[in-house]
Amino acid sequence: MIRRAVIAFAVVANLVFADALTKELAAGCLKGEAPVSVIGGLFNLAYVENRGCAWGMFQGSATPLAFFALAALVFLFWKRKSVFAAGEGAFSRFAAFSAECLAYAGIAGNLIDRVARGYVIDFLDFHCMGSHFPCFNLADAYITLAVVAMLSVSFADKTKQKRK
Repeated sequence: MIRRAVIAFAVVANLVFADALTKELAAGCLKGEAPVSVIGGLFNLAYVENRGCAWGMFQGSATPLAFFALAALVFLFWKRKSVFAAGEGAFSRFAAFSAECLAYAGIAGNLIDRVARGYVIDFLDFHCMGSHFPCFNLADAYITLAVVAMLSVSFADKTKQKRK
């Protein structure tokens, strides 16, 4: 149990560090500059100060969003055994552990920005077939991957139950 907690803490700390580092690099290299095309028509690096949350909703609400993020972290940690419950098998245990670490790191990464800056730095800018997706950052990607991991645990468990 202690070993798992130490590993989880190390993983979360490294993910938060990677998020913070990439945001600092974006601020240092991209702020005030035109977007940098990485893959023409598909992927750019662009500096955006998001003073809201997903897709720019709730602009100017850094303090309430920070409190919500803190409450989410406390709730997820408090209910971690049921929220991140793993089914049978190594895949489910790994996916649930990954989801837990990714969720904590994603929420903490954006919480740190909101508290320290009053906004979140976004810089990953995707376009596809004429559609432009909102810019995001590594913390946002972590949260999305956490959801995908939890869905995979859920589907794997349901598949195993059907086989029985």
